[in-house]
Amino acid sequence: MIENQKIRPAMVIGPLGEPLTLESLPPRETRRWVVRRKAEVVAAVNGGLLTIDEACDRYSLALEEFASWQRAVERSGMAGLRVTRLQHYRDLYQRLQKY
Repeated sequence: MIENQKIRPAMVIGPLGEPLTLESLPPRETRRWVVRRKAEVVAAVNGGLLTIDEACDRYSLALEEFASWQRAVERSGMAGLRVTRLQHYRDLYQRLQKY
């Protein structure tokens, strides 16, 4: 039954246009999350390389943390993942929701 099998791509295109595979994703023991690494994990999930649950388990992330990364990428691209700009983007979207 092919329709019951979960087919995954061997690679997806990463945030910088490079191919991403399971082997090229950040290491499981990653603790320092820079913008590029966060964006790679989000791209892997969005492209079907990993499920959200697998990403959270693999990197010991809370579902809420990963969801905030996805939201930031959707709203502001990679720049939205910068920790130093979180307050700026949060304020911006709160102002936009008022109108």
